[in-house]
Amino acid sequence: MQSQILPSRAALVDRIALQFEYGQNLIVLLGTSGLGKSYMLETFITDKYNDFNKAFVQVSAQMTDAQLMSDLLEQSFNSPLVDHNLSLPENYYQLLEQQQCGPCLWVLDGGRQLSEEILIELELLSKNSPNTLYIIIASQSKLALNDAVEIYLEPLTLRESKMLLQWYFTDLPYDEDPVFSTFLAEAHGNPSLLLAWQPREHIADIIVKDKVSWRLHLLILMLLIMLLIIGLLYKSDMTQWWQQYYQQEDTQVLNTAISVEQVSEPVIKQNDSVVTLNDPEGVEPDIEPKSVHINDVPAIMQSLTEPANTVKVLDNAIDNSVKNKSSEAGDVVSKALKVEKVNTAEQTQISQDNIWYMQQADTNSVIQLLAVTQQEVRDNFIAQFNLQQQAHSYQTKRNNQIWWVVTFGSFESINEAKSAMGTLPPGVRKNKPFYKKISKIKQEIAVVDQ
Repeated sequence: MQSQILPSRAALVDRIALQFEYGQNLIVLLGTSGLGKSYMLETFITDKYNDFNKAFVQVSAQMTDAQLMSDLLEQSFNSPLVDHNLSLPENYYQLLEQQQCGPCLWVLDGGRQLSEEILIELELLSKNSPNTLYIIIASQSKLALNDAVEIYLEPLTLRESKMLLQWYFTDLPYDEDPVFSTFLAEAHGNPSLLLAWQPREHIADIIVKDKVSWRLHLLILMLLIMLLIIGLLYKSDMTQWWQQYYQQEDTQVLNTAISVEQVSEPVIKQNDSVVTLNDPEGVEPDIEPKSVHINDVPAIMQSLTEPANTVKVLDNAIDNSVKNKSSEAGDVVSKALKVEKVNTAEQTQISQDNIWYMQQADTNSVIQLLAVTQQEVRDNFIAQFNLQQQAHSYQTKRNNQIWWVVTFGSFESINEAKSAMGTLPPGVRKNKPFYKKISKIKQEIAVVDQ
């Protein structure tokens, strides 16, 4: 048993135990931050039901549904083998068939971090559990549970606020002290605020400011201004130097280029001599050596002629090469189009189902019938039970693997979904389908699109 607990909190612990005795298996403890919900849960799991198998889980924003399921089952059973492909109720039923764990008590702190899917599974498990299973959840706000008993944790009274402070602080001021009385009134019975009391916070500490600090700031500012001025002057000098350097380089460049107007016909240079393409069978180099000056522009221009026949031969060769490459590329493209048509049909079906889910309201619910890793199994399942008209499917990713999930209908309330559950074939109900929110499905579809 914990060392100290206030009378009102001890009475609330007994009230929660009494609700379980009356047959209520799911209780939600509501209260704002700092009222001591975690302390209440620790007291309850320590003092009550000592012969139960107890599991306490601190739910955080980083905890996944699979981690939460593993923590609950590992604390309730001896070395359980948890299948993450199954839901929490399915794993719980399988483990009960393998070993008898006796009555269980599950305490979850941080209920607002629980997903809607986990809340539905906890509610179903509390109703249909073959053994005794008590579940208590602490949360700062209301949860999406229909059949749970909600117990509100009230703030402490003024008398209990003083009692709590006396347990942790020995030298408290008198009740007439204005600072102390104001502190008690502004805390509003919140234990976390009350325990933040500082015995010396009402004493004013006079701090004498250093008169020299402003001089240091002024000196640093002047130094920065000097460095900035030096940098600007240096940049200006370097700019002028580079301009003078480039002007000198431009004057030294030799103008040896041939103008565009002078070059009007193609030329081929072989063995340091200029020849033309007049001969379609080939060009033979001159036997007698010739010395040609590389900058003798008039001599070069006189030797240039237009090889009309050769240009036609080259054009025909280029056309034949292009045609051969085009035929080979056509075969490759035709094969790629056949593969692309198959993939396009499959992607079109997936896109249509995704559009259907995106058009549904986030508050609507569907009935999840099947979740498999093979598309062929999904198609056979839909065809076997004639679900083509009312069933839809989507892709999601779990444990770095693509899953195919089949759902049935779209319902605005859980009651409509329960009515539709009875119309399903017995072979479909054998898989233990459950309800899922459209908002959860949209999140799972977004995981694949990332």
